[in-house]
Amino acid sequence: MIIESIKHSGQESMSKTARFLGMKQQGQKIAVLTGYDAPTAKAEEDSGVDIILVGDSVGTNMLGYASERDVTLADMCHHVGAVRRGAPKTTIIADLPFRSYDTPEIALASSRKLIVAGADIVKFEGPRPEIVEALAGASIAVCCHLGLLPQHHDDKRLKGRKAKEAMRLLHDAIALDAAGMALLVLELVPEEVAERVTKSVKAPTIGIGAGRKTDGQVLVISDVLGYGEANFQHNQRYEDIGRLMREAAKAYVGDVRSKNFPAEENVFSMDRDELAIFLKEKA
Repeated sequence: MIIESIKHSGQESMSKTARFLGMKQQGQKIAVLTGYDAPTAKAEEDSGVDIILVGDSVGTNMLGYASERDVTLADMCHHVGAVRRGAPKTTIIADLPFRSYDTPEIALASSRKLIVAGADIVKFEGPRPEIVEALAGASIAVCCHLGLLPQHHDDKRLKGRKAKEAMRLLHDAIALDAAGMALLVLELVPEEVAERVTKSVKAPTIGIGAGRKTDGQVLVISDVLGYGEANFQHNQRYEDIGRLMREAAKAYVGDVRSKNFPAEENVFSMDRDELAIFLKEKA
C-alpha cells in the first residue's frame, strides 16, 4: 500500500514539475519561499506562491541548531507534514538532510520517507548525477543544488567567482540535467554564471543570491519577515516581525505584572445560580 502511494505521489510530482518547465519556456518567473510550519504555509499558499521549500534551514532558523548538519530526517519529515497540512494544494520541495543521501540506496529510502510525509520533490546538494538517476528512476522528482552548499561549505561566500570554478559549476549543472533533474537551485553565484547555467540546462533554475537571470527566486521566510537582526545582500526584508514580536511580548509582560491582563473582557463567569450552589458546598 505504501509503495503504491509513493508511485501515485511520483506521478503527481512529475505533472507538477512539468508546469515549472512550461513556465521556464514561457519566460514566467517561479516564486519560491521556504516554510516550516502550517500557519506560515497557509499564508504562503494564500499568497499564490508557486513552491514552498521545506529547507534544512529550519535547523538554524527555527530549531536553534548550530548548523544545517544537525538537522535529521525525522526533523524534516515532521516539518514537511506540518507544511503539507497548512498548504494542501501547493508544490512542496523537501531537503534531504546531511548524510541522508550518501549512496543512491540511502537517498532512495530517505526520499520515500519525505514523499510519504507530504513532499512532491526532494532536494540534495552537490554534483551527484547517480543520485538523480536513482531517484528519477523511481519516479521521484529531484531538485538539485549548486553554488554555496550550506551542508558542506563552512565558508558562506560567493561561489563561481573565478572562471575555472564557474566552468566546473556549469559542467556539473549540465551533468545533473542530463541525469534527469527537475529543478536546480543556484545559491550565491555571480549573475553571469547563473545566466549561463540557466540557458544551458532544460530544468528551471531557482536562484538565491544568484541575480536576476534565473527562472525563479527563493528566499528564506524568516529573512523575508525579519525574524532576526541580521540581514543579507541577497535578501529583501518585507516586514520586521522580529521587532513586532519583541514589542508584543514586552507589552504582555507589562500588562501581567501591572494586573491589567486579564481584563474584564477576558474573564469567564459561572451562572449566578450555579455559583451560589458552588459556594455553599464544603470542600
